[in-house]
Order: sequence, then structure tokens, then C-alpha cells
Amino acid sequence: MGKYALIITEKPDAAQRIASALDFKGKAKKMVNNGVPFYVAERDRQIVVVPAVGHLYTVAEEKGGRNYYPVFNFRWVPRYVAERGAKQIRVWLETISKLAKDAEAYIDACDYDIEGSIIGYSILKYACGNKESIAKRMKYSTLTKEELEKSYEELLPTLDFGLIEAGRTRHEIDWLYGINLSRALTIAAKDWSGRYATISTGRVQGPTLSFLAVREKAIRSFVPTPYWEVKAEVEIEGKVFEAEYEKDVIETKKEADTILSECRGKDGTAKNIEIKQFHQMPPTPFDIGTLQSEAYSLFGYTPRRTLDIAQRLYLDALISYPRTSSQKLPSAINYASILESLSGVSEYRKLVGELLAKKELKPNEGKKDDPAHPAIYPTGKLPERILGDSEKRIWDLVVRRFMAVFGEPAIRQSVKVQIDVNGHVFYLRGRQTLKEGWLRFYEPYARSADEVLLPPIEEGQKLRVKKIMVEDKFTKPPPRYNPGSLLKEMEAAGIGTKATRADIIQTLYDRKYVRDERMIVTDLGFEVLEVLQKHCPTIVSIDFTRNLEERMDKIQANLEKRENVLLDAVEILKPVMEELKAKEKIIGEQLSYAVKRALFEERVVGVCPVCGTGNLMILYSRKTGKRFIGCTNFFKNKCKASFPLPQKGSAKPLGKNCRGCGWPMVQVKMKGKRPWALCFNPLCSLNEERKNFEVQGVQ
Repeated sequence: MGKYALIITEKPDAAQRIASALDFKGKAKKMVNNGVPFYVAERDRQIVVVPAVGHLYTVAEEKGGRNYYPVFNFRWVPRYVAERGAKQIRVWLETISKLAKDAEAYIDACDYDIEGSIIGYSILKYACGNKESIAKRMKYSTLTKEELEKSYEELLPTLDFGLIEAGRTRHEIDWLYGINLSRALTIAAKDWSGRYATISTGRVQGPTLSFLAVREKAIRSFVPTPYWEVKAEVEIEGKVFEAEYEKDVIETKKEADTILSECRGKDGTAKNIEIKQFHQMPPTPFDIGTLQSEAYSLFGYTPRRTLDIAQRLYLDALISYPRTSSQKLPSAINYASILESLSGVSEYRKLVGELLAKKELKPNEGKKDDPAHPAIYPTGKLPERILGDSEKRIWDLVVRRFMAVFGEPAIRQSVKVQIDVNGHVFYLRGRQTLKEGWLRFYEPYARSADEVLLPPIEEGQKLRVKKIMVEDKFTKPPPRYNPGSLLKEMEAAGIGTKATRADIIQTLYDRKYVRDERMIVTDLGFEVLEVLQKHCPTIVSIDFTRNLEERMDKIQANLEKRENVLLDAVEILKPVMEELKAKEKIIGEQLSYAVKRALFEERVVGVCPVCGTGNLMILYSRKTGKRFIGCTNFFKNKCKASFPLPQKGSAKPLGKNCRGCGWPMVQVKMKGKRPWALCFNPLCSLNEERKNFEVQGVQ
């Protein structure tokens, strides 16, 4: 090859799409060097497109070692230097360096956000030999041929150094806090117990755990208070409707009984009738946070899973770049053209026709904006491969949301009828949709209160009261967070970023600080947080974390210097590390006991249904190494209960009992298969799962 322009991309799929889009024949040539793919395209000049595989460089300490802290000196190094199991990264970087030698121009085409900017900058600086100062930048929000061609023809003259500086600072500060705090906790526990267990925390992880702990404590300390509700069943034109008493909460049973006795056997009279119509505006376009929350609410997908699915759809050029905080859709994306393309799908054809018949396509936009990317939208391109079920759901959700934002407001009507029953006031409420508007486009995902159609009622009309009911109730504790609601809380508090929040939540699960879908803080999570709050409260302060986020945003806008933010962060961290070092033995003892309890809890399935006094645990045979479920009283020769488990995949307590026999259950996960719930009771009539594995004997 002669001289050429070298384009750096973030991932291989993006490299292939960019090369094909820029090649004048649309058939870029794929080449491979030591297992590293790259593409050669012909355009106005020869173009070589080489991908990274995410971050090829990372922050590491100046000197190697894992058994000391604090560490304040760092450098950027190839990942294979800092991480075990990253040997292939060396070959990848050697290939990029080789391709960079004969290039005459350098273009960063990584994703246009903080992470993508850091990836491109690091490669150009270290692998390509300080070419970051002369490189140009491609900026695009979709991987469609039209936008990629436009991005190449309208290259930005320089790299996005504001994003790069902000990204470097974020990585460096997160590394400083994560490595020092995690090492302090881990080493303290290891030195005291002699056993190694990773105990991590960080600048965002600590405050996020704090959210959960505050809620968990409120739930555990909550004392239910009794109260009573009074309702009436009213018959109108042969149909029965439920009416609620004027007071939502009745604090004493005596008052409730008085209402019941005074209303029993009495008919009601309709008095004030309020009829209101209101407009329900269309939803705003998806930013990544609302997409993750909606996908969790509708499909139960964790934020991390939704982001991964959206990323695959983006790489297939089906949707725009998902890591965006924008709720705005610029007209430049050509709404009509996208809709026309989507009409190629039969389910969307009629709805698209209605939208294209409008005089003007104007989206209902939200307040949030993102200078890098618009809101998430479908490109109009149709799938070139068979999508998996989860991919179909997320793509359909994005498509229908896109259509819905152009819809007309829905018109809803509410009716409120005041009913006098012997001097007591009840309210009968009706609601209905008069005009569907945007709701039609967002089906089946549009959620609204159930329709209650009331017959015509006139003031003064006598209404038959069939029954007066008193219900005993108890106040309820605040609800636990789930991954979707926690992500919203993090976003509202201004901690983490749109790209990192999902990973932070996943880390809390991975470290065993929380468990279950309705997130319960474990004893280990409480102990880690207690150590942090006692010895370094600043680190778990939401205000501190938010302040750092704001300062890093100012770096991006050139209103703050990276060096100043780093120096301040280190100055705050130094006394914290001194405190942790001084109290290392106390901290080590506390955390060691917590880790031991956590390991025990992780294996406890539930109370033994055979003896009723022991716990069933996941155990391993000393003789064969096979796992099984056995009773803790087995070791005391009091109970011989044992049950086989599948030997492949992972098994953990499910925290639920079988609805057929009431025995505790375990969840089994096998690679490439959906997790399934196993009732190990051999006599359970509902135990179909046992057919899925071969029962093996254990000793």
C-alpha cells in the first residue's frame, strides 16, 4: 500500500461499517494481521480503518505491586501491562503501530463521548507516536452510510480535547480513589484473617451503596401502624361501582365502626359532579437513563443489560448512539425519511402512514440536552440479521417511542361524583380516554390508569348503596430500590455518568454488597459502608461526589484545569488513607467477620424441611468434589438430608419457596441458557425442572 489515511474506531463492527460506507464501491477489503482485523477502502484516497477493542490503555501505578497503599503516582500504560489476561492487547497495539508508520493522515472515529474520546486519544498518542495533535475527528450519531459519509467529508479539524481532558481526569481520579480505598479495605481484612477477598469501593460506589443502606435501615426499623379504610359499593343501572370514603385514612377502629353503622342500609344521593378534560402530552424521546428505566419496568432488564443490547443495535446501525443524555431530536435527522423506511415493517406501516399525513412533524422534546449526541432514535434501517428476542423488544420500544413523540396529545376525561350517605361523603370516580392520540403509537407500552366508564348521573339522583366495607390496613415501609429506580436516584443526585451508572450498580451485586431484584443490602454491604462512614465520611458524601462531577464537567467546558482538580482530589484522599492505615487492625477484624458471614449466607438455601432445625446449604463432597444440598445438622449426625444439584453452571439460593411443596429453591445458570428455578424436592409434583439434568449421586 502507498500513503493512506488511518482511521481509528472503537470496535471491530464499527470499523467494518465505516470502511464499507466510505469505500466508493461499498466493498471495503478486510485484512488480518496476527489475528487483528482491519479494512482497506478506496475513496478520494486510500483509507485504512483499524479498530480498537474498547480501552487499550489504562491508568496504573508507577511501580508494580499490590500489597501497599497509599498510591498517588500513576501513568497511562497498555492494558496488557496493568491487567492479567490481556496479552492479546499487545498484538493489537503492535498492529496499529505498524499501520500508523505509513499513514499520511490520522482520523479518530471512536464514539463521540468521554470514553470514545479517551480511547482514540490514547491510541493516537501512544501507539501511533504522538499523532494526537495533528489528528482530525469524525463525529456521528449513527452508523448509517449517509451519516458516516457526511462525517468523513466534514471532519472536525482537531480532536475534542475538552472531552479528552475531562475523561482523563475522571479515569485518574476514579483510579486513585478506587485503588487506594479498595486496597486499604482488602489488605486490612487479609492481614487480620489470612484469607484474601476483594473488598472494593470508590468515588461513586460508596455514595450509591449509601442510598441503599439508608433505605434498608428505614425498612428494617419501620413499625407498621394500623389504620382503616371505608368503601362503598354503589349500584347504577345494574352495574356495581366502588366509591371511596372522603378520608383516605381512618386512624381508629371506633371511628370506622361508627361510619359503618351510620351508613349501613342507607342509600346515597349524588351531589357535586365534576367533569374535567385534560391533555396527556406525548412522551419525550429516550435518553439512555429513561430507556434503561423503561426497559426495566417493562421487561425486567437491568440497566447494564439494556445498555449492552442498545449498543449492539447501534453497531447494527438500527438505532442512534445510546449513551446520550439528550431528549431532543434535531430536524436534520430527517423525521419523514426515517418513518418512510420504517414503513417497510408491516406492524408499523399504518401508524407511519398516519404520521406522514400530518402537515408538520414536530417532536415533543424534553429539557435535557447533550452537545455530543441527540436523543436515541431508530435510523430507519431495517435488520439485516435475525434479532434475538431481547434485541427485538428494545428496537421495537425505540421505534414506537420515536413514533409516539410525533403523536397528538391524548385527551382524557375524569369524572368525580360526590355521594352523600346519611351525612357521610363518598367519592365515585370515573375515567376514560376520549382521544387516543399518541397512545396508539406507543402500544403496548403506553401505561395509564384503568378505564372506569360511569353511566350518566345527575345531581340529586338517588343511588343504591349495596354494601359498606371496612378494611383493616397497616402502613407500609418505603419500597426497596430496584436497579431501575436506583439508576434514576443516581441521575437525580448527579453522581456517576450515563456511561458508568449501570456498571456501578452491577458492581454492587458482584461484590455481594446487595442481593435480589428488590435490592437488599447484605451484612457485608453494611459493614463496608460503616467502615467508610466512620473513618472517611467524605468519601461516601453525595455532595463531595457531585462536586467532583461538576468540576469535571467544567474541565470539558474549559472552565476548570485538570491539574487543579487532581491536586484537590489527592489532598482530600491523603488524610483518609492515613486514618485507614492507623485503624487497619480494627477495620480488618470487622471486615473479616463480615466476609465470613457473607460467604456463609451465600450458600444457605433455607431451613431444612426434614429436621426443621438445621439449614440447607450448598456443599461440596470431600470425596468426589461434586456439589449437593445438605443439612448443617449432617455434621452433628442429627440429619442425613441431602439432595443432588446439576454439576454444570452456577447454583445459588433463590430466596423463594416452591409454590407446590413449600421447599426452598435454588437458581441454576448455565452458559448460553436462561436461568431457571429448581425445586430439589424429589417428591414435588410441580418439579418439572428435574427433567433438565441427570441426577448424580453424591457422598
